[in-house]
Amino acid sequence: MKRGTLKSRLAPVALLAGLLLALPGAPLRAAELDAEQQARYQTLINELRCLVCQNQTIADSNAPLAADLRQQVETQIRAGRSDAEIKRYLTDRYGDFVLYRPPFKAKTWLLWGGPFVVLLIALGVALRFVRARRAAPAATAVDAAALRQVLADEAGDDARRPPENRS
Repeated sequence: MKRGTLKSRLAPVALLAGLLLALPGAPLRAAELDAEQQARYQTLINELRCLVCQNQTIADSNAPLAADLRQQVETQIRAGRSDAEIKRYLTDRYGDFVLYRPPFKAKTWLLWGGPFVVLLIALGVALRFVRARRAAPAATAVDAAALRQVLADEAGDDARRPPENRS
């Protein structure tokens, strides 16, 4: 029996992995929650960032960690914890990065203020550029006859100089 190449043997595995990644996320299990708890659950999972994907909420992510965090949120809602307590628990474990809207505090001032600082610097550079352009003298019209005379004089000076002194 002839053995296939490594590439041909891995093709079915890669196909299966691709299909599994393309499947929608695990269904949100909060079916046993009452209407108020369900609303809180939906709000919370849409405010928490998936630490694996980083650009998705835990509601949108297929990552196993996101599924664990959704389960943790559901468990804590059932235990009667408030939204603030649940967020505090998660930020104590994972840091402020788990929140899509991190609080403004000493650790996160650059995160909040950084874009404004960059904008102010860009505006300052643009303003300086515009002022420098305005301050530059405008080009003046050149008298063509005077230009020809200057060029002719330069050519005549070169003709009178010895060859070793010509530029």
